[in-house]
Amino acid sequence: MEKFKKQVYEANLRLFQNGLVKLTWGNVSAIDRERKLIIIKPSGVEYENMTAEDMVVVDFEGNKIEGKWKPSSDTATHIHLYLSFPDIGAVVHTHSTWATIMSQIGKPIPAFGTTHADYFAGDIPCTRDMTTEEIRADYELNTGKVISETFTKANIEANHTPAVLVKNHGPFVWGANPQKAIENAVVLEEVAFMAYHTNHYTNSTMPEALLNKHFYRKHGDGAYYGQ
Repeated sequence: MEKFKKQVYEANLRLFQNGLVKLTWGNVSAIDRERKLIIIKPSGVEYENMTAEDMVVVDFEGNKIEGKWKPSSDTATHIHLYLSFPDIGAVVHTHSTWATIMSQIGKPIPAFGTTHADYFAGDIPCTRDMTTEEIRADYELNTGKVISETFTKANIEANHTPAVLVKNHGPFVWGANPQKAIENAVVLEEVAFMAYHTNHYTNSTMPEALLNKHFYRKHGDGAYYGQ
């Protein structure tokens, strides 16, 4: 568990180091599926003062198992994503500028080019508006539910498109481990920036064959990119 805490702590620092968060606007978690435990950033603790020992351990019901602080206020969203997407190992939430701008616009991020396709197998979806009832009761849990609903209705594979925009809120991103989830969050911010500006000049997205070529040369059994 101490190893997991250190990984989650270091991943949270990387959010800050990569400019994806300001103040305390973000969090990273990781899951130990064998023990059915989740390690997550404490709520409202500043990155400059945080240590690995500050990470909070919760169970799948959100009960605190270990730690001196309250877990992130987004814990219920993280838990729901882990239960909905059984292959993911870490979740990142930020309010990074360009991904949040796209979330506030409320439209998917189109796959305009190969930078996008190297990491995401299609458009990055945006959730629907949450209802008043969903917001007033179990807001964080319902945030997770509208994310999984979005993927189910659009038949999107979570492992192939490891990011979502929550409308009027911001992005949630995931990966096999904290390091990969952070990498995906960094790329998401870049493609959000590029898509926003590209869309001023064209709405023509990339050919499907090119998208598939770039995605599958880095992912899946036939991948050949890298060493």
